[in-house]
Amino acid sequence: MNKLFGLLLMAGLSAPAVTAAQETVDTAMVRRIRQEGLTNSQIPAIAHHLTDEMGPRLTNSPGFHRAAAWVVQTLKSWGLSGAQAEPWGEFGYGWSAEKTTLAMRTPYYSPLIAYATPWSGSTNGAVSAPVFVVAKMDSAWITGHLSEMKGKILVITPQDSVLSPDFKPDATRYSDSALAAIGDTYMFTKEMFKFYLPFLLKNMALDKMLAHSGALAILHASARRDGTVVVQSMTGWRKKDQPAIPDLQVAKEDLQRLSRLALGGTNVTVEVQSDTKLYDQDLTGHNVVGEIPGTDPALKSEVVMLGGHLDSWSSGTGATDNGAGCIVALEAIRILKDLGIKPKRTIRIALWDGEEQGLFGSFHYVKNHFGDPIDMKLKPEAARISAYYNLDNGTGRIRGIFAQGNEQAAAIFKQWFVPFHDLGATTVTLHNTGSTDHLSFDAVGIPGFQFIQDELDYETRTHHSNEDNYDHLRMDDLRQAATILAGFVYFTAMRPQMIPRKPLPKPEKFVFDDIFP
Repeated sequence: MNKLFGLLLMAGLSAPAVTAAQETVDTAMVRRIRQEGLTNSQIPAIAHHLTDEMGPRLTNSPGFHRAAAWVVQTLKSWGLSGAQAEPWGEFGYGWSAEKTTLAMRTPYYSPLIAYATPWSGSTNGAVSAPVFVVAKMDSAWITGHLSEMKGKILVITPQDSVLSPDFKPDATRYSDSALAAIGDTYMFTKEMFKFYLPFLLKNMALDKMLAHSGALAILHASARRDGTVVVQSMTGWRKKDQPAIPDLQVAKEDLQRLSRLALGGTNVTVEVQSDTKLYDQDLTGHNVVGEIPGTDPALKSEVVMLGGHLDSWSSGTGATDNGAGCIVALEAIRILKDLGIKPKRTIRIALWDGEEQGLFGSFHYVKNHFGDPIDMKLKPEAARISAYYNLDNGTGRIRGIFAQGNEQAAAIFKQWFVPFHDLGATTVTLHNTGSTDHLSFDAVGIPGFQFIQDELDYETRTHHSNEDNYDHLRMDDLRQAATILAGFVYFTAMRPQMIPRKPLPKPEKFVFDDIFP
């Protein structure tokens, strides 16, 4: 899930909800979907293949291509049509961590928890050197100490160095009152972005100064505590970002110990090996798509879409971000295929590439097939997409849906949730949620929706971290989510009309390279 790209185009809230005509809900099919999804689930097997066997799925990395090939093969084995890894355009370098170790050698030996930052450079074997503490991330301070950094391993001191007791639970579920009060989530207003952008650009400029200091490597503290290491990067995949210095994300407690020792006058030496590899043979990004063809002569050219992003960061196996969404989408399509449904409209699954770097896969898919939000010149295919359903808020069960200000769709969804109320899914809000791939569709006026999910330990533990692995998946929650997603996709595919649309948004430019030159 990419928080920064949440500003891609916020839909405004509308006034009070409208009342929809009575929806026809096929209760017999609902019972079949529930039986297949809750009793005959393939969720654990799909999850094991996608996470344990495929490993991390960094965009354009060997792990991503391995996973994409497995998904294509799986969709074909289930009988889907047109299953393929579809190119969306140029992304940039692939990258992988080949070997990562970090240890303090003096004043005593101690192994440290560390992960190579994606697209960072390679040490090409183990190197040992004294540490140098960058006590202030300030250009004047760095300039005044550059001569001391050459040949050293830099330690970037965290701003929040005090670990206060945390009495809040790691994992939570929504209460009924919290669901009733839910507002916009993961949204960045233009004002917020204008406020934070100078800080982002300043830090990137300072990082560039440190990279050219002659230091052997840079060690950053994780943004979280208790051994949870957040590993992500805003740059590195583009040609102009390389070559890069070896850079590691280190458990906060480990890095603070190094800093305290060094600042206290102790000679601290560390040994680091961060062997990494860039892949430049093919810079093209790929989404994975497949279809259950529609059967109604008048409606089969129309399409219902579902999906999540296939790419992940590199320290875990991308289980909750966003293996969970892909697992649920795959299981939903399997449920519908195994039940032998004959949808009126075509059902298309799409697992996206490059979401973590800026919704690249979905944005360019929409641009290639439907239109560009920069000029809002839509292609004929855009008129034939009924809706896109996205899942990308971790492993928690579905509790409702964000209607993105679409009053008419909200009134329909309230009726569709009724057969699933006993599973805990009841909430339909006109509020917006951002930072993931439904925004690419919403940006050109195609109904795109993200479900409300229980948070569990997504933000406290697994999001973009080394703990994002199979063991943090909640299988019962994923079974519930896949069952509901299958129901919504089926209802959309069989409905006499497409999902109603909001007024078209105005053209708006958003180019990633304009932000990070």
